[in-house]
Order: sequence, then C-alpha cells, then structure tokens
Amino acid sequence: MKQTQKNTTPQENNDARMPLSRRNYILLAIGFAVIILGFILMAGGGSDSPDEFNYAMFSWRRITLAPILVIGGFAFEIYAILKRY
Repeated sequence: MKQTQKNTTPQENNDARMPLSRRNYILLAIGFAVIILGFILMAGGGSDSPDEFNYAMFSWRRITLAPILVIGGFAFEIYAILKRY
C-alpha cells in the first residue's frame, strides 16, 4: 500500500496552543506576590543612629519566615511554569 503524504507547512505542524495557559499566568502572579511579600517582610530593622545597635534586625520574621517565603515563591514559580494544563 502506498501512503500519501499530506503537504503541510512547518507552521501547520506546530501546536496551535499557547505554551502557557491562563491558569499558568494566575499561578505565576500568585508566586510573584509571595516573593514580594517575603522581601517586604525582610526589609527594615536598621538603626537610625550608627552608634546604637538594633536587635530587631535579627527577628524571627527577617531571619526565618521571609527567606522561606522567598524560596517557596521561587519554587512555586517553577511549578507554575512547568505545569501543563
């Protein structure tokens, strides 16, 4: 049997879907908001005068919570990009 080959252009062979769906973009926005929240929580804690030391710089929020949020946000961004809907 002879197989017939359909004449197609390279543009017709490509997948017609977009690489990321609307849901991917929503997840990307959520991950970006978590990263921004982590950086906001990390900010501050400095002293107004260079002669005094402010121990608020080493609070649990700045040392532990904020970096976890930032790293978690980046991990969520990777998931949002790679997830196929």
